[in-house]
Parts: sequence; C-alpha cells; structure tokens
Amino acid sequence: MAYIDDPQTQKANMDYIRSSMSEPMLEKEHELDLARRWRDDEDEKALHEMVKSYTRLVVSVASRFRNYGLPMGDLIQEGNIGLMQAAKRFDPERDLRFSTYATWWIRASIQDYVLRNWSIVRTGTTSAQKSLFFNLRRLRSKIEGRAEKEGLNDDNRAEIARELNVKVKDVEIMEGRMSGSDQSLNATIGEDGEDDWQSMLSDDGPNPEEVATTVMDSQARSRWLNTALGGLSDREQTIIRQRHLGYDVVTLEALGKELGVSKERVRQLEARAMEKIKSSIEDQVEDKDNLFLED
Repeated sequence: MAYIDDPQTQKANMDYIRSSMSEPMLEKEHELDLARRWRDDEDEKALHEMVKSYTRLVVSVASRFRNYGLPMGDLIQEGNIGLMQAAKRFDPERDLRFSTYATWWIRASIQDYVLRNWSIVRTGTTSAQKSLFFNLRRLRSKIEGRAEKEGLNDDNRAEIARELNVKVKDVEIMEGRMSGSDQSLNATIGEDGEDDWQSMLSDDGPNPEEVATTVMDSQARSRWLNTALGGLSDREQTIIRQRHLGYDVVTLEALGKELGVSKERVRQLEARAMEKIKSSIEDQVEDKDNLFLED
C-alpha cells in the first residue's frame, strides 16, 4: 500500500514536482560545458544549473517506487542525493549524456533507501537479493495475469528463480516477507484490548529454577578451582593463570623466558599442574560421573 502524506506535505511535494518539470532542458554542448566548469574550476553555479535541470529525472525515477509504502518526498530527496553523486563523478570527456549516467546513481540511491526503510528486518544485502526484492512483484503479476489466478505455485517460483538466478528457497522467503507487514509487539489483541502480542510470546530463556541452579553451580566450581589452585606451587599457579585463566593466552616460549626455563619444561609443569587440579576437584566432588568430559 502506498504511503499517503498529509495535505500540507502533498502540496509541498506537488510544488517541488511542478518546479522540477518547469526547469529548462539542457542542450548537449551546454551540459558538457557545465560539467567541465564544475570539474575543472569547481564552479558551483555550473553545478547548480546542471543539477536543477535534471531534478525532473529524479521525480520520474522516484515515482516508480511510490508503491513501496514510503513517503514520496523522501524518495525524491534520496534521488537528489544520487543525482549529486552522479554530478560529482561525471566525466564529460566520455561523450555520454549526463541523464544516462545519472539515472543509475539516482535509482541506486532510491533502492538503497527502500531496502533500509521498507521493513525493520533487513530485506536484502546481495545484488541477487536486491534484484529479487525489486522484481518479484512484477514477475508475480505477470505470471498471475497469464494464469488468471492469484498466488504462485512451485513451478511459478522455480520460473522466477531461474529468471533472476536465485534459489527457489530465496523466492519463497522473499514472497513471505513481502506478503506481510511489520507489526508492533505492543499492538493490542482482541476487542477489549487488554492483551498485546508481546504477552503471547514464549520465553526461550532459562526459567528461574534453571538460573538459580546455574548460579549455584558456578559458585561451586569457583570454590573447587580456588581450592585446587591453592595446592599448586607459585610457579605452577603462574603457568595455569597465564595459560588458562586470562583473556590472552601466553605462549610456552614467553612463559619460559619469564620463568627462566625451557619451553618444554613449561609444558611439563603445565601438564603436572593440570593433573593436580583435576585430582583436587575430584576429591571435593561427590558425583564425579559428569564432572570431566573425555577427549
């Protein structure tokens, strides 16, 4: 459904569109002269004249996207951004009309705006997904008109996938997303309006009992580990803390230099300390069946 502006905004948009359509068309040589003056001398008057003459092109391109449920004024403004980008990058020596070059930039800018704002869910990131988003309605309408029925079947979706070079699954996903609309979780349900959609969502997180159990288990493991570390020598504690309990793992070679021993000796001390820790924790725990995972 197309977005409907308030009367004041509609009037402002119409005034802008009429103003754009009244701008004079540029002759090719004058257009190229303006482009050279902007490129070589940064003549802002030349840039302004060239851009104003093609705001009608922005309006034309923006009107093709008016059925995506977004304000026409915003579409035009995004198109103007694309027009300015085109003016900045245009090379008059390529003997190409500015309108031909600018159309791509205007359309790309408007398409990016539509993709960002059509839904709160990111609609498409790859070029194939963007092509699917902007062509699915057209192809669906074409197929439905040919078959004289509404909706797509599996063969229709396969046909669209082949034409746009995407997967059938992508067509199905995009079809589902475009058939619905965003809805607030605070929207009310039923006639009395006492409940909202948010209250109907299930919570996949842990329940209070599971949270309490996790906290208690974590506290118990901390006690076991601290007791086990207390049974190690200072050098063994240093190795374990720097190799297993810090954010950044220190290499065996670096620890060897710090402790004044070889890398192999550090490895031996680490292995011995780990065995001591394991043995200490086993002595502290009554149920040892699920305490350690075998490699």
